[in-house]
Amino acid sequence: MQARQWIWIEGFVAAALALALFGWLASAVLQNETIWFDATIRNSLHSLASPPLTYFMRGITELGAPVWLVTISLVLVWTFVQQGRRHAAVMLIVAAVGGEALDEILKLVFRRARPEAFFGYAEPITYSFPSGHSVASACFYGVLAAILTARIESRARRIAIWTVAALLALLIGLSRIYLGVHYPSDVVAGYATAVIWVVALRTGYDRWCLKRPVAR
Repeated sequence: MQARQWIWIEGFVAAALALALFGWLASAVLQNETIWFDATIRNSLHSLASPPLTYFMRGITELGAPVWLVTISLVLVWTFVQQGRRHAAVMLIVAAVGGEALDEILKLVFRRARPEAFFGYAEPITYSFPSGHSVASACFYGVLAAILTARIESRARRIAIWTVAALLALLIGLSRIYLGVHYPSDVVAGYATAVIWVVALRTGYDRWCLKRPVAR
């Protein structure tokens, strides 16, 4: 079996597991069964609070904010177009717009109220489940990793790029819990949502590129 076929199989398995996780979390949230889990994680992170850590988390959370993601997306789209990688540019746009739309739809479906924020942090006016920052950052950095690794044959380099993307998304999610604007279950659900969306886009992108290999 070819390496790319294994990648598709791994992606399908990851998406299936993410869907199962999201379904379980959604059911638990609707039945208020995540209270202990959410409170334990929130309190544990809050117990680590310090001025330097709070400053760091405030900075990290901005890497998943709409203003930053839109700005860097525009720069990357322009760069990809200049390089003749129109498919990559389109995929990045679809990932950002689709991920945001998916998050907003899910928020309106579940209508979960946000927890009280820590450190006087301004609370967003949107609903809490799933975490928009988690969805957006995992989608953006995940799809960017997919684009960057599309031309890389080295497994080690692909793993390194995906690891950096995953760490960024993880830190952004942790920052939302640390600052108190999301429950841990919101963040985990956001990651699950993003995995499903990124795998779908990755599969479509790979198939598109196989038909037009020069456009990667």
